[in-house]
Amino acid sequence: MSRERNTRIVETAGPWGFVFLLAYIGAAIYFVSISDGSFWGVVLGLLEAIVWPVYVTYHVLVLLGA
Repeated sequence: MSRERNTRIVETAGPWGFVFLLAYIGAAIYFVSISDGSFWGVVLGLLEAIVWPVYVTYHVLVLLGA
């Protein structure tokens, strides 16, 4: 005897993933454009684009006194 299971998977984070992708692309363009143009400057710009939300969150918490 085999039982059929009806499994429903709901993905709700799809639109937010697209928003975060656009934010990363925008930040990457910004940080790469202000780099000195060397290879390591571009790599550093891409890494900064990944971690800039951490700095924003930190400074917002500092301003709030948390």
